[in-house]
Amino acid sequence: MGSSYFYLEFLLAWLSLLKTSGSFRNPAIFALEYTLVPDASYPIQLHEAIAGYKHVVSITQDPSRICVSGDSAGATLILSLLLHLAHLPEQGPVWSSEMPDLTRKGRLNPETDTSLTPGMAVLISPWVTLRSPLDKNTTSDYLDIASLHSYASQYAGSKISIGDPLISPGNCRSVSAWRRASPSKGFFVIYGAEEVFAPETSRLVHLWQEGQVGVRSVEVESGIHAWPIAAMFVSNTSEGRLKGLRGIIRELCERMI
Repeated sequence: MGSSYFYLEFLLAWLSLLKTSGSFRNPAIFALEYTLVPDASYPIQLHEAIAGYKHVVSITQDPSRICVSGDSAGATLILSLLLHLAHLPEQGPVWSSEMPDLTRKGRLNPETDTSLTPGMAVLISPWVTLRSPLDKNTTSDYLDIASLHSYASQYAGSKISIGDPLISPGNCRSVSAWRRASPSKGFFVIYGAEEVFAPETSRLVHLWQEGQVGVRSVEVESGIHAWPIAAMFVSNTSEGRLKGLRGIIRELCERMI
């Protein structure tokens, strides 16, 4: 389900709701087609996310106009990207040497620019910690811990520990690091109370709240993994199919205009 084509209906509905909201003059969605396991492991996917983000910044010329988003493992990559951006002052040459397009003609200087983080991040059922003792199979959710942990090992590969905060962002317990990584208009997190990842997601949200990192979260009672997306396939009413997505749009309209 990692292909952006799987999400095509969801993304088109998202774009349509943005247009009809009246809050955005010319909204656009960029969908990243990143390499899945077992075809590639870390750091390929993070490099692809960085390249995609740099492409979007090169178009907008203003990171604050960008909302980054992902569900499940895609949300993991978003968090990894934000942690990477937060430490760019320490590793600016990596940014500029890997993807030099943004630095051409002085458009963006990664050694001095302190505003590379996006305006907002929307996380749908984020897989915040790749392997956690808090993960539990539930009678409602369709995810399976054994399979998830196998995918996690394939993603980590041999170049990084599976518990490293860069690929398991839930293991980053530094409030100062998250403050640097936080989008200028904060996080919006939506997840189901019945999903495997709920305890770890709740744990990270509480850390942000206690550390005064800007976040608003919705834990949907009886919700399963990535339910705003799953509803597009299982709901038998138009309102039910779009309910979760409309909540996301309200957050975007409130913060991004």
